[in-house]
Formats: sequence, C-alpha cells, structure tokens
Amino acid sequence: MWISQVKFQHAATQCYLGSPSLVRLPDGRLLATHDYFGPGCPLNHEGEEHLSSVYRSADDGHTWANVTHIAGAFWSTLFVHRGQVYLLGTSAQYGSIVVRRSTDGGNTWTHPADGTSGLLFAGGPRRSPPNYHGAPVPVLEWQGRLYRAFEDNDPCHWPRGFQACVISADADADLLQAASWTMSPKLPYDPDADPPAFGGTMGAGWLEGNVVEDPDGQLWNILRVHSDPVLNIAARVRILDGGRALAFDPDTGFFHLPGGMSKFTIRRDPADGRYWMLANDMQDQPTPIRRNRLSLFCSADLWTWERRQVLLDDHHEPTPEASVRLTGFQYVDWQFDGADLLYLVRTAYRGAHSFHDANRVTYSAVRDVRAL
Repeated sequence: MWISQVKFQHAATQCYLGSPSLVRLPDGRLLATHDYFGPGCPLNHEGEEHLSSVYRSADDGHTWANVTHIAGAFWSTLFVHRGQVYLLGTSAQYGSIVVRRSTDGGNTWTHPADGTSGLLFAGGPRRSPPNYHGAPVPVLEWQGRLYRAFEDNDPCHWPRGFQACVISADADADLLQAASWTMSPKLPYDPDADPPAFGGTMGAGWLEGNVVEDPDGQLWNILRVHSDPVLNIAARVRILDGGRALAFDPDTGFFHLPGGMSKFTIRRDPADGRYWMLANDMQDQPTPIRRNRLSLFCSADLWTWERRQVLLDDHHEPTPEASVRLTGFQYVDWQFDGADLLYLVRTAYRGAHSFHDANRVTYSAVRDVRAL
C-alpha cells in the first residue's frame, strides 16, 4: 500500500487540517478539499473558522496540486451530480447551509449569495441559532431525491446541543435554489433516553450522521454517539416522508457500531448491496477516544459489522500511550472507484500537536475491495 500527502501544515502555526472530502471527476481526475481549524487558522468577520482549500490529481492520487481556496466553506462534502461537481456544507463553523457548483473541474465555484445561488438555510449570527453543523458525510441519491445529514447545535454545546436533521432535494431540481430543498424537523438528543452507562463528564449527544438505505428500502440517518465511557455505539434515526420527518425509538435506536464514538463514513456497494465503513475502531483497547488505527468494515445488513482490514495503524511513537495522544487517522471520506476504494484522511502524524490537531491530509486506496 502506498500513501500520498495532499497537504502538510506545521503544528507551530496552530492551524490544523480538517474535513477532508474526495471525489473522482467525470474526466477521470481526482478532486479533494479540506478546511482549517484551530487558534491560528483564518477567521471570518464573526471570528469563525470558514476557509477550505481545493486540490486536484491527474495521476490517480500519486501527486496533488492546490487549485484554489474557498472562503465561506466549512464541514463540506464533494459530490458529482449530472456531470457537475458540488460542494455542500456550511458557510463557517456553526454557519449557514450552503452549496456551490463547479463546471470546470474545481477551478472556479459559484458563490452562495442568496436563495437563488446556493444559500439554502440561513444560520444565525455568531453562535445564535440556527448553528448548522456537519462533516464530509455522504450525499445519497435515493428514489429520485438527494439526501444529506446536518445538525443544528442549539443550544450551542458540544455534545448535548446537537439536533439531528436531514435536507433533501429532487434529483432533477436546480440544486442552487433554496426552494429546491426541504429540511426535516430537527430532532434533539434526549438525555433522559440514555442507557444508564452513558454520559461521562461532558454528557452524551449525537452528530455527523450518514444517510443510508437498508436492504428493505428504509432510509436511516446513522449518527455518531458521544457515549463516553461506553464504546462503539451509534444511533439510527428513521427518515420518513421523503426526508420531511424523522423518528427515533430509544428502545431500539442505539446499536453496536465499531468506532461509533468518532466520525465514520458508510456507503453501500452498488454492485452487490453490501455496506462498507471506514472507522476508528476500539475493539481491543478500552480507551474512550482512540484514533491511531483506521479499519475497514463490511456488513450485509447494515447493523452487524465485521472488520476486514486494518488500513492505518501507528507504530512510530515510542509507547502506546504516546501513540493514542499524538496520532490520528480520522474523519475519513471515501468513494467506490470501480472495484477499488479510494480514501482521504485527516492525519495527525509525526509532529502533530495532538491526535486531534491534524498536520496532514493523506490519500490512499484499497485495491479490489470486494475480494476482501
């Protein structure tokens, strides 16, 4: 396995790399984005993190070139639809939900100035609700509609404040028109429904959901759950009425998911219907946050998962404790590419300030993933 570096940022800048997203363009080139966070990163007029950078590769990810930067783009997902590439996320940390379109392979992008040009759902001024939040989670086309999960952090508290929601649009609509999109009601996290072992010192909450259809055709928002000190738990929220309603059953809604305490990405293989996930699993170490191992999992039914391969595992730091503290292979975005699986990683490695404060974005691939 080979790994290429898309971006390096020295930890001394106190500017860290987040939210990697990846897509293959119709012309065969690869396009990648990430944003910046931390006390040294660029801020907007409200003092919020808001900048993303765009990279392209013409040699299947072996080398990358910076294409441009986008102000007002954060926690964003790249996706290709009807031959054009889109970037869907927020305008800033806890900003508005916005979408951009590029018709020239990522060189230039539309600007979401209003409801006719990509400003889909307006957020409030600095930390006043709505405080929209997300991550580079999948955009799913299903039964003629596009879906993506977001959260509204209201009240603005991590993790208890996150309210789950899903936006959707007709697949044939103009995606830059706010009128094309529908938002579900926002579903607050109910701490009274927590299993008794949940909570820890920060309390429990859910965030960074994946919209996925199950084998029976039911649509779900599968959310990361901060369930400290319990490990490997996720929540499943039923998506109803074409994305216009959500339902959560606390008796059956929590389920075991490897790596469920950190951001994960689930996609369904269009060839055989199996589900694949990249996650920071904690199967053999009782550590609430451990991101120094990235593994590939597979499921036939969406609910029961088996680890098929460890993709990245740190052996650089002198002790296991130092590795957990300083190394992270996290917030992965990935795509099917024929028989292969391509993935982009927010990487804290060799010189990072901490496992969380990533100093690199790296790229790699799993060849012939179905053979696993």
